[in-house]
Amino acid sequence: MGTLEIVIMARIAGVELPKERKILYALPVIYGVGPTLSRKILEKAKLDANKRVRDLTEEEVSKIHKEVEAYPVEGDLRRIIQENIKRLEDIQAYRGIRHKRGLPARGQRTRSNARTKRGKRITIGAIKKEVLTKVEQQKAKESPAKVKPSSGGK
Repeated sequence: MGTLEIVIMARIAGVELPKERKILYALPVIYGVGPTLSRKILEKAKLDANKRVRDLTEEEVSKIHKEVEAYPVEGDLRRIIQENIKRLEDIQAYRGIRHKRGLPARGQRTRSNARTKRGKRITIGAIKKEVLTKVEQQKAKESPAKVKPSSGGK
């Protein structure tokens, strides 16, 4: 029979860490933890950054968990960011107005580009030939040509 291997589930801040990655690169999967904070957390927990997630012990996972709790991550961080945006909208700050209108808030140009924020292009002013002919036909049907009676040439 085969040997039974115990695999520790590395679940930190409600996120399952990828087992194959090194812990240094697995921690940034958590929203709010980037590469720099990942290094800082591992230094405080006194863990090897090159160790794979699957090789972590329960004790090491709990050390990392304790260090991550010191920072706003995942749902808490998302809530804080949403509250900040809501506050800016409520006080009618320029950035809040831009957020409300769905436009860039950091001074980027919008005359051209800004497609990510503004969405798909909407053509204004140009009409396709097919649409134009339909409109002209409808106008012709609605109001038949009014014929002026001739005054007899005088």
